[in-house]
Amino acid sequence: MEPSSAVSDGTSAAHSVNFLTENAKALDTPPSQSTSSVNGLPSTLPNPDHEEYQYLNLIRRILSEGEHRPDRTGTGTLSIFAPSQLRFSLSKPRDGDRDGDRDRDEESSNPNPDHIPILPLLTTKRVFYRAVSTELLWFLSGCTSSLPLSEAGIHIWDGNGSRAYLDALGFQSREEGDLGPVYGFQWRHFGAEYTDCHADYRGKGVDQIQEIVRKLKDSPFDRRILLSAWNVKDLPTMALPPCHVFAQFYVSYPDAARGVDALLSSSSSSSSSAEKAATTTTAPGAEEEEEEKKRRKKAKGRLSCVLYQRSCDMGLGVPFNIASYALLTHMLAHACDLVPATLIHTMGDAHVYLDHVHALTEQLRRSPTEFPELLISRNDRGSGVMDGWKVDELQVRGYKPHGGLKMKMSV
Repeated sequence: MEPSSAVSDGTSAAHSVNFLTENAKALDTPPSQSTSSVNGLPSTLPNPDHEEYQYLNLIRRILSEGEHRPDRTGTGTLSIFAPSQLRFSLSKPRDGDRDGDRDRDEESSNPNPDHIPILPLLTTKRVFYRAVSTELLWFLSGCTSSLPLSEAGIHIWDGNGSRAYLDALGFQSREEGDLGPVYGFQWRHFGAEYTDCHADYRGKGVDQIQEIVRKLKDSPFDRRILLSAWNVKDLPTMALPPCHVFAQFYVSYPDAARGVDALLSSSSSSSSSAEKAATTTTAPGAEEEEEEKKRRKKAKGRLSCVLYQRSCDMGLGVPFNIASYALLTHMLAHACDLVPATLIHTMGDAHVYLDHVHALTEQLRRSPTEFPELLISRNDRGSGVMDGWKVDELQVRGYKPHGGLKMKMSV
């Protein structure tokens, strides 16, 4: 259920066109950087190595090509559907012997000393990292009230938990802050019957986080390692349906055989292996399975995550979501003794709110700096524990962003 509100009319669309026309020069790239354009606005930048340009180029494309669409909040958007995926590395090779590397590894639980754990926290504006980490731990706790976040100084859910907003949705009997069966409830109690934010749901529903941990540790090649927040039955009772809907996790091994040639080269030994298996009492495939387990222990698996987000607020939400799912992947890698590899972000409706255009125009003038390192200061690597994490156990180092940009959240 969503609140009813008037959608933007042609006046706001005309205002948007005028604004973009007036700001076309601000969106231009330097003369040395040739680029195609649409309606006088550059559609993309060249493809520098820094991964943040994927995000910036997508903003440029939406500002130049986006369809003007009304939306639930009445603000109005420029939107495109299903843009190219964004891919972010969650670790990078060390650049030689650097001062402090040894101290850095002692402070964190980095499983791969040849690589540095990276958090793709956008740098062309300051992203409120404490809010990212606090909200993620709030999700993982299964909490469905916005009040603990507010008490921690994180106000990103205040609007959706306000008395006026809940009343507009028809939830007059709910106390202020009770968001219904939103993300945390679905992650930890999928399928349970929701009553209110104070009920004890322990042992009820499916704990998807623990299922993910179990599969990553025991069956990392499983193609069903998924996290879903989209529960159709519960949607009418949520203060806000989930925007980031699904995530799938994938473990790969750096020394695994790859390609057809590797299969062909191993085929010659297949018959001899079959003959050997026939002369032993070991069940067929048992030796291969045991060898595979030994190989996995020797070479740590690389954990990647692909996120599907149905509704993508490019100005406020997406920078948050990138950092949040990257952080979740790092935490799962720690809990399962894996190496964080890649975050892939798949989007449905990617949009810019009309009242964010000015701030995003300013952001496009800026050049990215290096993504920060992530330090996880826990000594329980491989324990499978995803409960009880604290914000101060998830620190970033070397985050040097540009200044913040004010953008209003549409509710």
